[in-house]
Amino acid sequence: MSSTWAGLGQVGLLLVALAVVYKPLGDYMARVFTTAKHWRVERAIYKFVRVNPESEQRWTTYGYGVIGFSLVGVLLLYVIQRMQTWLPFAFGHGAVPPNMSFNTAISFTTNTNWQSYIPENVLGSTVPMLGLTVQNFLSAAVGIVVAIALIRGFVRSQTDRLGNLWVDIVRCTIRILLPLSFLFAIVLIGFGVVQSLHSGTGVTGLDGTQHTLALAPSASEESIKEMGNNGGGIFNANSAHPFENPNSWTNLIEIFLLLMIPVALTRTLGIMVGNKKQGYTLLSVMGVLWAGMLTVIWWAEAHPVGKAALLAGSGMEGKETRFGIAASSLFANSTTSTSTGAINAAHDSLSGLGGGGAMLNMMFSEMTPGGVGTGIYSILVMAIIAVFLAGLMVGRTPEYLGKKLGKREVTMASVAILAMPTLVLVLAGLAIALPATGAALNNSGAHGFSEVLYAYTSASNNNGSAFAGITVTSNFFQSTLGIAMGFGRYVPIVAVIALAGALAKQKKVPANAGTLPTTGVLAASMVTFTIVLVAAIVFIPALALGPIAEATS
Repeated sequence: MSSTWAGLGQVGLLLVALAVVYKPLGDYMARVFTTAKHWRVERAIYKFVRVNPESEQRWTTYGYGVIGFSLVGVLLLYVIQRMQTWLPFAFGHGAVPPNMSFNTAISFTTNTNWQSYIPENVLGSTVPMLGLTVQNFLSAAVGIVVAIALIRGFVRSQTDRLGNLWVDIVRCTIRILLPLSFLFAIVLIGFGVVQSLHSGTGVTGLDGTQHTLALAPSASEESIKEMGNNGGGIFNANSAHPFENPNSWTNLIEIFLLLMIPVALTRTLGIMVGNKKQGYTLLSVMGVLWAGMLTVIWWAEAHPVGKAALLAGSGMEGKETRFGIAASSLFANSTTSTSTGAINAAHDSLSGLGGGGAMLNMMFSEMTPGGVGTGIYSILVMAIIAVFLAGLMVGRTPEYLGKKLGKREVTMASVAILAMPTLVLVLAGLAIALPATGAALNNSGAHGFSEVLYAYTSASNNNGSAFAGITVTSNFFQSTLGIAMGFGRYVPIVAVIALAGALAKQKKVPANAGTLPTTGVLAASMVTFTIVLVAAIVFIPALALGPIAEATS
């Protein structure tokens, strides 16, 4: 079997697996966030933290809760890293430096998992288990519950209540993320992923030299890392490391985990708003853009330029021979079209067009299908903009899911959309203007510019992958990337929660002859065009200086 057909077979298996879980998982998540019943363990948690699970919150309280909860997470994770010397299973590693602790704390709390350090050299086992993995669960839960709050804004009528943040987070963690991550950790162990509390194991090289290979509780971290769209590896090579991703089956399972919840949330949307076609329409938009960018990246890596790549027959630099072009392209496309950032190949070694495709996935605001929660609320925001623009063009009152789209709603949607590109362009421009940045780059010219642009695009989108040819350990990069991660996460979240509050206060407007259809091919095409148009208007000049210049040189 040719490598192309083998790759197509993997894509087919992936799509079948997603189709199998789509309905049951989507329906289950809808029930989790709509049922009035509380589990006994949940009631114990509410009692311990003194929360009344029967009370609901205004959008302001819900938003303050998200910000406050996340700030506490940043502080605790910072302290845990600074205290590593006194923690068990530190394996001789000392306290993490202050600027690195700051960057990492923001990174994992915002679901970015950008890593400016080598995990094996900096961390023992306790900080990843007690700090990083806990935030893998909680940051994923925050993204999901914000999406649920926005859906409630469409569902509810003439109320100022959006639900209870603490109930939503507890249910999301206990009923969805914990059981699924436990199940898939067992699956990954069965397929060969390492799970160990030892610091390392000795091996003898071919030349007789003794080496020590780092070990870690990888499987338990890997399942939530991928399923929660976190992406931070417990080893520096991330999902290219054989202890995290030993074979083609684990590779396919991990790609499936990246996409599973974001895809199923479209079904959850359809169930909660009482119109499954709404979810199918947005799923089709996600699917078309995901497939389109996969085609671009795969083709670019299979048809390289340059003498070395042409002699090799493909662009295998920076890729694992265990996976090859197809599986590496599939992983790269899926990790950048979600907010994951895990890698099974070096993105810095992608061709100009392939790397540009990965970057463009993030510049779409990662809604194809996007991160857990962030994908569905981002595409809902884009759908609002699309319907508003279409309504202006044809002279119809803009309405979406039974709610009128006025000044307040469109303003909040615009803030949510424009926060990311503003951060990317301003901070990347500032970095490029500084003379010291040249010394941090391993490449000059268009590719060097792409390394800087990719870094801030990844941080502002809470993705976490990198063109690793750039060294980001300086105080400038640690601080500005931390700012990008924080504002890139919470400005859109606050805008989305405010949008949900504005929608919930409205009464439902029944569809009439003047209502634009928001399901079907026309609606899907309208949303797709809006996503591409917004990204093109904002980023084409920057892309022309980096990936496009590199691809055409």
